[in-house]
Amino acid sequence: MSDPLPAAPDADWAFARYEAVRPRLPAARFPAAPAMAGSLADLAGCYDGFVFDAFGVLNLGETPVPGAVARLADLRRAGKRMVVLTNAASDTRAAAVAKYRRLGFDFTAAEVVSSREVAAARLEAIAPGATWAAITQAGDDLSDLPVPCRDLIDDPGALAAADAVLFLSAARWGAEAQARLEAALAARPRPVVVANPDLVAPREGGLSIEPGAWAHVLEDRTGVRPVHFGKPFGEAFVEALDRLGGLPAGRVAMVGDTLHTDILGGAAAGLATVLVTGHGLFAGRDAAPYIARSGIVPDWIAATT
Repeated sequence: MSDPLPAAPDADWAFARYEAVRPRLPAARFPAAPAMAGSLADLAGCYDGFVFDAFGVLNLGETPVPGAVARLADLRRAGKRMVVLTNAASDTRAAAVAKYRRLGFDFTAAEVVSSREVAAARLEAIAPGATWAAITQAGDDLSDLPVPCRDLIDDPGALAAADAVLFLSAARWGAEAQARLEAALAARPRPVVVANPDLVAPREGGLSIEPGAWAHVLEDRTGVRPVHFGKPFGEAFVEALDRLGGLPAGRVAMVGDTLHTDILGGAAAGLATVLVTGHGLFAGRDAAPYIARSGIVPDWIAATT
């Protein structure tokens, strides 16, 4: 079966695909035009708290963004509260904290919010008493999930036995696996939860296809509407603001590299927004045409974290 998604997606493909699924994303209001900043140092005095996207803002895969570790240390010394809000759904919170510490960041466990844990807290309410089948990366630890869950890829019988499906990673996913999932859901409809709504993610070698991209293909082809948790959807921002100790949303800035997840989601939640253009989705590109075409306007554009 032919692959419905590109093997090597670029920013233009990602932008067009995000726009195609825009009716499925939250609505928000935006400023008329962004202000410009060289880095977060230029606007640190404007906000009491910061919510950081990870990929493209703090790191590219396993490599920290140049200067990001020092910038966050400066913000912490200035008394700013901070949280990482990541759509990377394969790691447990402990594993995510360990990763950021390997990269040189000093986040505590309470300062890391992943779409995985936002989704996990809601699985039982979505499908009470269900056994779940999870789409995972190799070696994914499912022990932190509060519901019975089998690995759909490693366990051949998991999909047939499952009452619901949890999409955590697209690292081992492809057209043939997608076709099997679509056929299984056509034969017996079940809830599908997507714990990573991203279409793509920036890595050292370019952009990777993420679970959100496959989830929208699933909805296009079958009419099954997955439930998404993570940016740009509201539950993730509620959790992030809670971790910031109840700061008013208007005193908090969402810092991200993607218009349709970080900026749209932050604006929909009432946060100020900062688009970092030098390292993630828009690295090497002028973001202005994309902002104009989408109407998703950040409060700030910063060249770097």
